[in-house]
Amino acid sequence: MESYSKSRILECVPNFSEGRDILIINEIIKNIEIVKDVKILHTDIGFDANRTVITFAGEPDAVIKAAFNGVQVASKRIDMSLHKGTHPRIGSTDVLPLVPIRNISIEEVVKMSYKLANRIGEELQIPVYCYEKSAKLPERVRLENIRKGEYEGLPLIIANPQWRPDYGPATFNSKSGATVLGARHILIAFNVNIDTNSVEIASKIASRVRESGRLETDGTGNKKRIPGLLKGIKAIGWYIEEYKKAQVSMNITDIQQTSLHKSFETVKKVAEEFGVKVTGSELVGLAPLIAFIEAGKFYDKGKSNFSEKDLINITIEKLGLDELKPFDPDKRILEYLFEKSYL
Repeated sequence: MESYSKSRILECVPNFSEGRDILIINEIIKNIEIVKDVKILHTDIGFDANRTVITFAGEPDAVIKAAFNGVQVASKRIDMSLHKGTHPRIGSTDVLPLVPIRNISIEEVVKMSYKLANRIGEELQIPVYCYEKSAKLPERVRLENIRKGEYEGLPLIIANPQWRPDYGPATFNSKSGATVLGARHILIAFNVNIDTNSVEIASKIASRVRESGRLETDGTGNKKRIPGLLKGIKAIGWYIEEYKKAQVSMNITDIQQTSLHKSFETVKKVAEEFGVKVTGSELVGLAPLIAFIEAGKFYDKGKSNFSEKDLINITIEKLGLDELKPFDPDKRILEYLFEKSYL
């Protein structure tokens, strides 16, 4: 494989609707990593969510091939009619993001996403919706718009002419559901832990921080949307039995608008208004180095000339990233993993 500095690198972060049967998960992993010039960087298995997020990267054409392999195994081994979990989902491969990392443009990735979507639709007979930068209609840019109603509501969604899939059959696939696929920029999946078991409180906090905000009824009975506090943030509240904690589960879609530490501190402040405390956080998958450096500098307030390693450790401590399980930055920071894999 080429050196990291010269190679074209595409990242793929598929979310599979299986987090309990390790044999199925391992079969998916095996069929992804069997492709030459592809490296699995991280696997995050969520039992309560019943969902596994696999992050892999490599030469673009190889990544597309590996992605299809993963979707194919998931379509054979996961039966969505039996699926239960805390995370929203509409298919065995629920969402399949393609992320340009090095020497490849977002426009190129969009074209590749269409070819992959077409193959999934034709060969596997799975309805495919294109989202984010690959969206063909404005209402399909946001994942939550497509996933509204989840798997259970999919028959009615597909039957609606306005929600005809972009690729694949316009019929309900009861076993595999549908897949949302597209090109996007780097996203950080970040959960903040709260010392309560109340999903209601976690959901209310989420509605106040997420960009889309919440609906409130005024004195005349009319509903009005109140914008959230943070730009580029998607958030929901849930309870994770494994941790005995509620969480505000966020996707940070634009770290230039809203940083990792700003997300954490804002949830912390809103939580206090509801009489609960933030105890730590959880990173799902990977995050770029800059997010850790900026957070470390924020908490240090520029008082010391800390090294990169020191700033990372400050971030881990202040965000409580090791509250639920040990946190190894060498295995969770994108640049570190890429350099190890491609040098």
